[in-house]
Amino acid sequence: MKNLSYKNHLSSAESLVTPYEQTRAGFVALALEKNRKATPYVEEAKALKSLTRKAEKPLQLLNIPEIRSSVLTAAGVSDKALNHLTEEDKTEAIRNLIKNFLEPAGKDFIDELIYRFLLTRGDTMGGSMRNLAGLLGERKFSRTLISTLRVQGKRYSWLHSKSKKWIEYSEDDADIELHLKGLNWITHGEHRTLIYNLIVPLVRKNVDFCLFKSEPEEMIFGNNRNSCHFKHDSYIALGELKAGIDPAGADEHWKTANTALYRIRNAFSLKKLTPKTFFVGAAIEKAMAEEIYEQLLTGILDNAANLTDEDQLVSVSKWLINL
Repeated sequence: MKNLSYKNHLSSAESLVTPYEQTRAGFVALALEKNRKATPYVEEAKALKSLTRKAEKPLQLLNIPEIRSSVLTAAGVSDKALNHLTEEDKTEAIRNLIKNFLEPAGKDFIDELIYRFLLTRGDTMGGSMRNLAGLLGERKFSRTLISTLRVQGKRYSWLHSKSKKWIEYSEDDADIELHLKGLNWITHGEHRTLIYNLIVPLVRKNVDFCLFKSEPEEMIFGNNRNSCHFKHDSYIALGELKAGIDPAGADEHWKTANTALYRIRNAFSLKKLTPKTFFVGAAIEKAMAEEIYEQLLTGILDNAANLTDEDQLVSVSKWLINL
């Protein structure tokens, strides 16, 4: 029997299209998050400016040991590069900064130092910002899934991304989505374990969401073949999330996700297995919405939702929880 779960929240391809208001809200949310993440760098720059006021000339910066690390940052030396440089190399980098940029700035050398410090810090921040939309999207999906579990009265445990330890359900679960790599709950008397960003051995690629009919302890990260992710028939569903909100990149995001989902279905079909596949996207334009909906109608794709639509997210969450 063909799956029709998507009918609970989608009436047509048009239902999947991201409204302009949600696109605008998504850009605003990204801007706010970028500003939040930039705050520590701005505060660090303020502290650096305060500590350098005792220097009357650029060369005197070499005699203030507590700012050496920050001056090296201003010199363009990344945190990673610091591990490969000797103290002599670091001093030489600072001397070059002073000679080529700070001394020519005259009495404004401290401002020049701060500008260059922020320039390097901004470049570092830029690297972490590239996946910011994905991170925010994953958190939103997680919070909706957790809320749906709670509303349904289901207890759960969650996997801490750094410690890799499962933490039991608590009434105070504020902000756990910031550190979450997996969730576990019980459906039909059996454990369900959802793991985020997992390299699936059968596919040999990273998959955003993998749902297993396994106890949490059966998930062993790495190459341990006793782990549930090495047992092909333990997979219930696999999904892709594309949280970028820019309409200009929507089609490319869907092509990437569609290729990944095809690869998943093909790899499992060779083992005569048919786990369910689903897609969640933030920027969904008309043409791709029609393609996604056609895949739902023909049963190629089992479920899909627009990340910016709360009702659709709740519906997909309920579907996942009850698989």
